[in-house]
Amino acid sequence: MFLRNQQQNGNTLLAEPHVLSTVGDHGSHPPYRPPALPTRNPTSLTTSRAPVAASLASSITVRFSSARTLYGRKPAPVMASFSSRGPNKIQPSILKPDVTAPGVNILAAYSLFASASDLLTDNRRGFPFNVMQGTSMSCPHAAGIAGLLRTLHPTWSPAAIKSAIMTTATTLDNTNKPIQDAFDHKLANPFAYGSGHVQPNRAIEPGLVYDLHLNDYLNFLCASGYNQQLISALNFNRTFICKGTHTIDDLNYPSITLPNLKLSPLTITRTLTNVGPPGTYNATAKLDGCKITVVPNSLTFTKINEKKTFRVTIQASIVIKLYKYQFGELLWTDGKHRVRSPITVRRRR
Repeated sequence: MFLRNQQQNGNTLLAEPHVLSTVGDHGSHPPYRPPALPTRNPTSLTTSRAPVAASLASSITVRFSSARTLYGRKPAPVMASFSSRGPNKIQPSILKPDVTAPGVNILAAYSLFASASDLLTDNRRGFPFNVMQGTSMSCPHAAGIAGLLRTLHPTWSPAAIKSAIMTTATTLDNTNKPIQDAFDHKLANPFAYGSGHVQPNRAIEPGLVYDLHLNDYLNFLCASGYNQQLISALNFNRTFICKGTHTIDDLNYPSITLPNLKLSPLTITRTLTNVGPPGTYNATAKLDGCKITVVPNSLTFTKINEKKTFRVTIQASIVIKLYKYQFGELLWTDGKHRVRSPITVRRRR
């Protein structure tokens, strides 16, 4: 069987265990309609993209090469066409997704009681491993990185671990070019990959982290308009009183998202915690169509766990179309560590 991607599948090819011999085709070239294949002796072999030699005469020849592992494929990674996309519909002020991780054609542990294709009509059982894809595959990669960081840094909070993974992620592929999107054959953006593709080795030594604790999350709920009773229920049923002024934009998150930006300047606050050696970090920020300033734009840390607060002021210009998202970044670096936060804004008025 020739299985061709529909438009919404982009050029993502999946190594799926079909119930009959299948040749996958990403469909990015002009349509080709081969003549019917003989149905004699169907098998359960699978290939995601086998070399095909075909003629337009009354017969067709298909050659299957021996299975082999290909290394160093370029470009990689590419955002899968089925990967969920932002913006965040529940809380637009928080960028989602956070990061992207390997999740296509992953050799993974598999239930011995499930069929190879996960179809009830498929009687093939007893496989300890299978090739799978989806968030269910990328999540174990991210969880494994979090486990690694927890082992190496047992005093870090979950938010610190999350920050380390996000701020060290990359938006470049292995050709040193921006990550592509398999869905529409264009460059991917933060609504596809969040902060970027995970880099475990860099996450081990992020330099700085954006830390958060329980009260920070509860104050975020205060700013979001939740009532005191519900917030207290989320605080282990201990009464929590919303005090002072808190804004959603000031949650100490490793990304910056402003979905209601106006032509007047908007200032948000963030705090960095030093988890590396002493040093001075300098900031650079860029956001097309906006004026952006960071104050102070240089932070000097003299000891571990030292905290420094800074402010980011963003002002949209009339060149930005209404309701259209713009993407940029904030980068802190001491020459060795790169602490990067994606910036996502949308002009509303």
